[in-house]
Amino acid sequence: MKTELTHVYLMPGMAANPSIFEYIKLPEAQYEIHWLEWQIPDKRESLEAYAKRMCQFIVHDNVVLLGVSFGGILVQEMTKYIKVKKLFVVSSVKSHYELPKRFKLLKVTKAYKILPTQLVSNIDLLAKYAFGETVKKRVDLYKKYLSVKDKTYLDWSIKQVVCWGQEEPHPDAIYIHGDKDVIFPYSCKDNCIVLRGGTHIMIINKYKWFNENLPKLIEA
Repeated sequence: MKTELTHVYLMPGMAANPSIFEYIKLPEAQYEIHWLEWQIPDKRESLEAYAKRMCQFIVHDNVVLLGVSFGGILVQEMTKYIKVKKLFVVSSVKSHYELPKRFKLLKVTKAYKILPTQLVSNIDLLAKYAFGETVKKRVDLYKKYLSVKDKTYLDWSIKQVVCWGQEEPHPDAIYIHGDKDVIFPYSCKDNCIVLRGGTHIMIINKYKWFNENLPKLIEA
């Protein structure tokens, strides 16, 4: 008797393409992985409208949905419109209260409107925006993963993160966070699986943990 596949949809973080998930492998007899990609938003598109639009790329029922960083914020919004089997939020935040002070300051001052996103052709600057660290010796790695450089998209994305209004954690989400995450340093408390030594890019460099534990968490 053939086992019915569980479809797992993966949403990358800000400016990242879905190749950040290239090392995520789940048992093929049970799971089929689908990569989601960022679409260029309308300048005035709300996060709610964008999330609803992204749901059109979910073509199966009762899926597993996993999002990283800003993608983690997005998938929390997407579950307002679709039913999921499991929701994973990785290297992200559970509510606006976990946003760092510098993000809150950007919101209050509206300084996010004047951030130099036109300079993101500089891969080092883009790495700071998206991963919270400089390129150093990993230039080729970041060039590979950080390919969404459209200014409209980046301006919109930064605004949506800074202005996200979620008050309470998603009641059904499984939050996974690294204790060395410098982008979102306040997310390792309450209702969270904490990976010791995990940074903001742990979906890439701690993929073995995810490969081993995601199936257990999905079926729990």
